[in-house]
Amino acid sequence: MKMKSSTAMMALFSVFMIAGCLDDDTLQLNDDVLGLIVFKSAIYDPFMHLDSWNEDDTSPCAWNFITCNQANGRVTEILLNGLNLSGKIGRGLEKLQFLKVLSLPGNNFTGSINPELSLIIGLERLNLSQNGLSGNIPTSFANMSSLQFLDLSTNSLSGPVPDNLFENCLSLHFLSLSGNLLEGPIPSTLTKCTSLNHFNLSNNRFSGNPNFSPGIWSLTRLRTLDLSMNQLSGAVPDDIGVLHTLKELFLHGNHFTGSLPADIGLCPHLSRLDFSNNRFSGEIPGSLQKLKVLNFLNLSNNLFTGDFPSWISNMNTLEYIDFSENAFMGSLPMSMGDIKSLKFLSLSYNKLTGNIPKSLVYCSGLFIIRLTGNSFNGSIPEGLFDMGLKEMDFSRNQITGSIPPASSRLFESLQVLDLSGNNLTGEIPAEMGLFSGLSYLNLSGNYLESRMPPDFGYLQNLTVLDLRNSALVGSIPGDICNSGSLAILQLDGNLLTGPIPKEIGNCSSLNLLSLSHNNLSGSIPKSVSLLKKLEILKLEVNQLSGEIPQELGKLENLLIVNISHNRLVGRLPTGSIFPNLDESAIEGNLGICSPLLKGPCKLDVPKPLVLDPYAYGNQIGNQNRRNRHSRNSTDGFTHHRFLSVSAIVAIAASVVITLGVILISLLNASARRRIAFVDNALESMCSSSTRSGSLAAGKLILFDTKSSADWISTSLDSILNKASEIGSGVFGTVYKASLGGDERRIVAIKKLVTANILQYQEEFDREVRGLGKVRHPNLIPLRGYYWTPQMQLLVSDFAVEGSLRSRLHERLPTTPPLSWSIRFKIVLGTAKGLAHLHHSFRPPIVHYNVKPGNILLDENLNPKISDFGLARLLTKLDKHVLSNRFQSAPGYVAPELACQSLRVNEKCDVYGFGVLILELVTGRRPVEYGEDNVVILADHVRALLEQGNALDCVDPSMGKYPEDEVLPVVKLALVCTSQIPSSRPSMAEVVQILQVISTPAPHRMEGF
Repeated sequence: MKMKSSTAMMALFSVFMIAGCLDDDTLQLNDDVLGLIVFKSAIYDPFMHLDSWNEDDTSPCAWNFITCNQANGRVTEILLNGLNLSGKIGRGLEKLQFLKVLSLPGNNFTGSINPELSLIIGLERLNLSQNGLSGNIPTSFANMSSLQFLDLSTNSLSGPVPDNLFENCLSLHFLSLSGNLLEGPIPSTLTKCTSLNHFNLSNNRFSGNPNFSPGIWSLTRLRTLDLSMNQLSGAVPDDIGVLHTLKELFLHGNHFTGSLPADIGLCPHLSRLDFSNNRFSGEIPGSLQKLKVLNFLNLSNNLFTGDFPSWISNMNTLEYIDFSENAFMGSLPMSMGDIKSLKFLSLSYNKLTGNIPKSLVYCSGLFIIRLTGNSFNGSIPEGLFDMGLKEMDFSRNQITGSIPPASSRLFESLQVLDLSGNNLTGEIPAEMGLFSGLSYLNLSGNYLESRMPPDFGYLQNLTVLDLRNSALVGSIPGDICNSGSLAILQLDGNLLTGPIPKEIGNCSSLNLLSLSHNNLSGSIPKSVSLLKKLEILKLEVNQLSGEIPQELGKLENLLIVNISHNRLVGRLPTGSIFPNLDESAIEGNLGICSPLLKGPCKLDVPKPLVLDPYAYGNQIGNQNRRNRHSRNSTDGFTHHRFLSVSAIVAIAASVVITLGVILISLLNASARRRIAFVDNALESMCSSSTRSGSLAAGKLILFDTKSSADWISTSLDSILNKASEIGSGVFGTVYKASLGGDERRIVAIKKLVTANILQYQEEFDREVRGLGKVRHPNLIPLRGYYWTPQMQLLVSDFAVEGSLRSRLHERLPTTPPLSWSIRFKIVLGTAKGLAHLHHSFRPPIVHYNVKPGNILLDENLNPKISDFGLARLLTKLDKHVLSNRFQSAPGYVAPELACQSLRVNEKCDVYGFGVLILELVTGRRPVEYGEDNVVILADHVRALLEQGNALDCVDPSMGKYPEDEVLPVVKLALVCTSQIPSSRPSMAEVVQILQVISTPAPHRMEGF
């Protein structure tokens, strides 16, 4: 814990300074005590790990986490690993002149590295990794000639590495600077570290050519060399063969070009090689086959050409092979099965042909095989379905034959099966429903001409089922959703018949249901309304009939619906997205009632009611006889009297109207009383403001009148002050306030920058009330407003975690960076909120100012869009002023707004959303100003993508991330930021794309 008194701290510093002036013999035993206590004084220790560190002790040797030399009683080791300490690494430690080991990893230390640490002359091991340290690496570290181990990884250190840092590094064996923000060239003095065994500069921003030869290649004792995830470029020269001790070489994620070193096979101890995600070209050097202990080889995402090396089967120690996304040709050697230790094989997206080797069944440890995007032909080796594979992806090839029967071993192990885009025939094996661990099944784009197995419902872990365009026949099994885990069900483009099963309502996890282009008949079951998570519903081009269940209007998450080209009639549901469907989504039916359609409107209603005149027996007959003479004398009728349908309807209508008038009168009286109460209370609340001359009396309008008593008890003067201000933006300043003084009920109040512009409260009221009705989980709800001709306030919910801008660009060192899962959640949630604004209202609600400052985060870091619809409120009044204001947000402005007259539409929001994605992925601002240039983030990332290095832009603070999610998201962002508005997708399409990206994809091999 920090010292309780500043006086005590000053006293310690005084003693510490005096101790430095006294004779060593006088205070020798106290030097370590004083140094450690001063060091502790700058530390926050929430769990009191350092409570045993007592300044009254004459020796620290009994303290926790301290090791002493038994001979002289001086401190030699300080081990404070992972104790959740925070604060600064301040003064004091330099007093410990016998210290050999200082280890502080896994804490929350911030600030710069204290250069006085270099004064510990005999220090041999220094570990400051996994903290929040920032600034430059001190140049004084060049004086630490005794240092053998230096780990500064996973911090926020920046700037270039001092070129003289390694002037005295003869003793250095281990060096790791990975996971920082270091830039510039690799220091040339590194060649003096001739004893270096482990060298790691990964996940930084180093650039240029690393001067391999005779530079790094001269470090002949290297065992691990990791330069991955930087911006290094140029060719990797030969002469790597001099590194006879090298075991691991990682150069992936850079801009290297040229061919691989021809003599790489002369490093006999190499066990792991990763050259992926560069621009290497040419053929693989044959010397690789000399590496007899190599178990990991990754050459993916390069420009390698030539035939697939037949000698690869001689490397029987390989466990991991990834040659995906290159231009390899030819066929695989039939001897692939000789690689007995093989566990992971990915050859996707090359130009490979021929059969899949049957000998792969001899690779008994194989559990992931990916061959997608080649031209393999022939049939699938049956033996593969008798193995313990976790993932099998043979999609987008020319494979023929049928799907082999599986064994019980595969039933238990298989998680991903993708055979889509081939020429498979025959039936889907009935036992496919026995794959207990299967989460992703895609058989689309084949010629199966099969019925759907009835046991798919037993796949308890299945989240994606894609059987599109596979010539399926028969009906949809009723138990298809028994598991309840299915998120995506796609059966489009088949020959399915019969009704949509009522049991479809059991698919409680469905996000996407697509049954289009079949021959399904019957009505749309009401049970579809139970799919609360449903976002996409596609039923077009079938034979569905009847009316659309009104209950479907309760599906609040729907973004896309298409029911066109069926036999549907009647009214559309009144809720959800249905009132705003485009013509293309409902056309081609028998009689849907919509102003968009020119055809007839048919209602599926029961036949008219006809009363039987004899239903009441003699009572009516006797009455008829009593009145017969009268009737005959007037009109000659001889029929019995009975009530017609029209008479019944008229009577019922009159009763309803009468009751309605009475009810409305009562409600109006109640409303008048309530408004009078609120107005009186508001008048008393605002009177103090009026008397003080600060505010003109106005009205606070609340959409939820139940809260009025709380709201009106707060004085506006106590809210609109500098102390309560929490932010400002294009449309005004935001203040934080509590309801009725209750600190548990916090709201945000925005004071609009529209003084002397709005003249009529009626117009303001109409627009704001419309925005107040907008509700969505990813939108900040508007609760009310306050209006006078001089001032307008908007009242909304308060987001406890602040804005995305502050969390992304203004993060405190003690706050952990956002992980990829959180960032993706923010992207998807923001997209859903914007899609709701664009597609659920006519005219659409355009946000106009999409940027991280307007994306707020709740306690679970769920995104909440604020300030939506203010363009609708304000642009009617002064477009020129707003256009100028919008120019103050560089990087977010769609080019059509920056260069032409103000034309705000949905595509402007899509552009801003694309920029927001890029900020989340890269951690950088949309425009960065350097000394000599300006970097436009979208242009920078687009250039990297064209070079094949898009992942170089990923924020290193994010840690590990799934490349197969991040890369598609980056590509989506670049599409959204297209210069041509028509080339940008709609937000509904964006949500659909993100849903597909987030669906279970082939998993990475564990343990590598």
